[in-house]
Amino acid sequence: MIYPDLSLELPVQVGIVHFIGVGGSGMSGIAHLFVNAGYVVTGSDATENANTIALRERGVRVDIGHDARNLGNADTVVVTGALWPDNPEYVRAQKKGLPVLHRSQALSWLIGDQRLVAVAGAHGKTTSTGMIATGLLGLDQDPSFVNGGVIEALGVSSADGQDPLFVVEADESDGSFLIYNTAIALITNVDPEHLDYYGSREKFMEAFVTFVRNASELVVISADDAGAQEVLGQLDDQQKVLTFGESESADVRVHSIVTQGPVSFSIRYRGEDFSAQLSVPGHHNAINAAGAAAVLIGLGNDPQASLAAVAEFGGTKRRFELHAEIGGVRVYDDYAHHPTEVEALLTSARTVVGGGRVIAVHQPHLYSRTRLFSREFAEVLESHADHTVVLAVCGAREDPEPGVTGELVSEKFKDPTKVAYIDEWQAAADYVAQISQPGDYVITMGCGDVYRIIPQLRESLEGRRP
Repeated sequence: MIYPDLSLELPVQVGIVHFIGVGGSGMSGIAHLFVNAGYVVTGSDATENANTIALRERGVRVDIGHDARNLGNADTVVVTGALWPDNPEYVRAQKKGLPVLHRSQALSWLIGDQRLVAVAGAHGKTTSTGMIATGLLGLDQDPSFVNGGVIEALGVSSADGQDPLFVVEADESDGSFLIYNTAIALITNVDPEHLDYYGSREKFMEAFVTFVRNASELVVISADDAGAQEVLGQLDDQQKVLTFGESESADVRVHSIVTQGPVSFSIRYRGEDFSAQLSVPGHHNAINAAGAAAVLIGLGNDPQASLAAVAEFGGTKRRFELHAEIGGVRVYDDYAHHPTEVEALLTSARTVVGGGRVIAVHQPHLYSRTRLFSREFAEVLESHADHTVVLAVCGAREDPEPGVTGELVSEKFKDPTKVAYIDEWQAAADYVAQISQPGDYVITMGCGDVYRIIPQLRESLEGRRP
């Protein structure tokens, strides 16, 4: 993994900008903004996907496969933290003495002195960012935004707006959320993770405290989450704060949540109640919507209009995204990769599956996370899914660890009949097709490349039809 140098002085001019790993949702979104701003952009990625195709259609030269020659005449290089330090393009850029910017630094350079809304937290960032952007557009405002996922209704993960307001999903995993000059900070929760970078829970919490202290106008923060409340306790009394959640103490208090069918709920703000119905499932999304509405209210918008605009949000790619319905079996995909996220996802699925079963296809992400949370993953999957297929670990930026495989999760199930560890994807797809029945939901989950198994699932489900 490549960590950002937070002390790096950003260049005055960037010239031709080359993105290494341009196919990711966040990286491609930033690349589009540089194209919009009139810069010459090039890029590369290990594999072709919809994002690389979309950039190429805009005239961006995108090379598939990493090679030092891909740099061409680049003046500035933008990287994602998921790269390996021996990436040949990264190595060549360093040897040439080119400015190498983490994607957050490149985005910060592009934002300049615009008023920034930054969304941070261990879970719910992408959805909350999408809700804020959708809400502002619904209020006839025109913000710029960069999200970690494609907003379904808009078909994009980023856009340039005419208003001097910029909304970003801020990544805490490598400390890069501290790069931004934040005006309004939204903290969805503070669930210590990414300790491979921070080294300790204390350092992780310190980073969040710094992040919220740097917010010059407003902090919107969860009243329910223990970690968020710990951070809140360390803020200056002069800092303006709006809390949200189900807690009686919340400034924007969520209540009367109904999750069967379309999610409906109300918020109470300054003694008045305002109600809404969401287009996305799950108790947690009522909480996310309250946080997003609190941001809009904090920006000076009418509470009922803010909540109604947020409720128009229709989801993002890889967040409980329906891919197929074959023989009465629905196949979904989701980015959930932490036990808390997996629990929220499966709980949401349970509210809409009706009489069917929930079959989870879980790809553990990172050897370190699998080692640290294997028991928690097993407990959540066993409690909330009817059956689970565990795949091999997606190591991403990490080297393999001896003894750390997907079996580390499956062997911790108390009932071995509810789980199968299958590291070969075709065999896993065939197994899912064998056990699934009409009315079931099959949900692939993980932030690696587990979504690539969906074509195999489709073929296997098609093949079993009479």
